Order: sequence, then structure tokens, then C-alpha cells
Amino acid sequence: MIPAIAEGIRLFNTRRFFEAHEALEAEWLKVHGDEKQLLHGLIQVAAAFHHYTRTNRAGFYSLLEKGWKKLDRLSASAGGIDLAALRQQLQRWREALRDAHHGEAPPLPRIFKSHE
Repeated sequence: MIPAIAEGIRLFNTRRFFEAHEALEAEWLKVHGDEKQLLHGLIQVAAAFHHYTRTNRAGFYSLLEKGWKKLDRLSASAGGIDLAALRQQLQRWREALRDAHHGEAPPLPRIFKSHE
């Protein structure tokens, strides 16, 4: 895995969402194709959770959906990332946002490396 992407994932997993967005964006500018789509989706998800930590619900929802759509087009394991696990975590957040009566928020997501 490219060191900048590994660093972006590390930052995301330590809840430093803005910094994760920045680290991933630097690499996103250099790539093409599916890798570009993967990184763009991860960037949008990181930005979404940055908005979540700042209680910007509209920004959170908008970016979560945009990132979801990009990640949902990719295989279960892309770029060395377990996208199936990430999508499962993000789906819980999408459902919680749609259900106004949902009590507690799901756990913050984590990005895991794939086992392939």
C-alpha cells in the first residue's frame, strides 16, 4: 500500500478525519481510474465524519452519501482495503440518519486492510 494512503487510513482510524482527508487528497491528485474513485470516496467519507464531529448534519449527510456512492461501485476489496467492512459500517450510519427516532449513533467507522 502506498505510504500516503496508509497514513490517511491511520489518521482516519485515530479519528483525525480532516487530516485523513488531506493525506488522501494529496495522493488522489496523482492517480487515475478505480484508484482515483476509491480515494475520492474515502476523502468524502473522511470529510463527512469531520462534519459530524463539528455537528454539521447537512454536510455530514451530503458527503456521506457522495462517498458511499463512489465506494459502492467498487469491489468488496479494492486498493488493499476491506471495502465490504467499511460499507457495512457506513450503512449503519446511513440508516441512523434516515431514522429520526434512532437512539444512539453507531460506532465511528474504521478502515481495515483486506486479506487478499
